[in-house]
Amino acid sequence: MATAKKQSTLFGGIAPYKPKKGEEYMNEHQKKHFEGILLAWKHQLMEEVDRTVHHMQDETANLPDPSDRATLEEEFSLELRTRDRERKLIGKIDKTLHGLEGEEYGYCESCGIEIGIRRLEARPTATLCIDCKELEEIKEKST
Repeated sequence: MATAKKQSTLFGGIAPYKPKKGEEYMNEHQKKHFEGILLAWKHQLMEEVDRTVHHMQDETANLPDPSDRATLEEEFSLELRTRDRERKLIGKIDKTLHGLEGEEYGYCESCGIEIGIRRLEARPTATLCIDCKELEEIKEKST
């Protein structure tokens, strides 16, 4: 009995990138890989926005019970805050997609070193390497 090897996937079912030996960092193949991840992520967020709009339109019936009405309003408030965070994230994804066209994507804004394929797959919009990000977080906590 043969067992199928389960392949892990990222956003939108995209398989993790497997760099070839000696491959140049942030070459066209890698940029296309991250473009696919970013577009899939953006598409997923946009679908959530559409679902929220339809849900809010469907649920706006006049509820006679004040408790039910208050519960629905609180639910809508939470959904709208979530969508606002996602709206900001979509803006960051768009900025990152634009940055993919240049030579800066994948390099730390602070120190200039490679951010790394695995870190970018975990957070495709990352602009700092892990060390600089940790330093930033330490500075934020101390302020």
